[in-house]
Amino acid sequence: MGKIIAIANQKGGVGKTTTAMNLAASLAVLEHKTLVIDADPQANTTSGLGHDPKTIETSIYECMVEGIDVKSIVSKTEIENLYLVPSHIDLVGAEVEMINMENREEKMKSVIADLKDEYDFIIIDCSPSLGLITINALTAANSVIIPVQCEYFALEGLGKLLNTIKIIQTRLNPDLEIEGILLTMYDVRLRLSNQVVEEVRLHFKNMVFDTIIPRNVKLSESPSYGLPAIAFDAEGKGSIAYLNLAGEIAQKNGLQKVN
Repeated sequence: MGKIIAIANQKGGVGKTTTAMNLAASLAVLEHKTLVIDADPQANTTSGLGHDPKTIETSIYECMVEGIDVKSIVSKTEIENLYLVPSHIDLVGAEVEMINMENREEKMKSVIADLKDEYDFIIIDCSPSLGLITINALTAANSVIIPVQCEYFALEGLGKLLNTIKIIQTRLNPDLEIEGILLTMYDVRLRLSNQVVEEVRLHFKNMVFDTIIPRNVKLSESPSYGLPAIAFDAEGKGSIAYLNLAGEIAQKNGLQKVN
């Protein structure tokens, strides 16, 4: 049975989509069959993996609101072992349309229930909010990765997210765990970056991944080519960091490949 990992933080610009794309691609390169679910109306993961959201006719939105079979919309990507459930701007309206639905917080869980046995990992890219779609993702997930940027106000809002996770654990998904806190956008030259790393590790100790994601131009450029960084610049610092993260997660979950 595959592990479902949500990438969540209500703050924008912390590297959620970058992490979803590149962690999933790295897991796939390590020969783990991986599915990415784009649960963000901005659909940046969809475009970053080579699919034009404007041409998407059926997305995660239709699966959650209209009951379309999710297996019918799973798409291949340029990376072997990496698959995508795309998003679309229509997902913005899903929260309003779902408001009166029964078990509205568990729609995504129901949608992807039949996919768990087909993949080693399912990665859900959440939107920068704590709205109903993100709650759906956390209810469906086994664990959550929280990206935290190595910049000023890094911990701002983190308490609110952790409180939301506790509420979901209590009311909707008692098995939800924190996979780890991921430090992103690290610049070794900046004293502030190093201070943030020290502060986060001091507060959260073993919850913080060993891997730190550096600020890297290739990570920023690769989505414009419809490729994850590992397919755009395999030897770059960003690509190597996400490969290390994938290895760390695979090992933690007992799925490390042995050559």
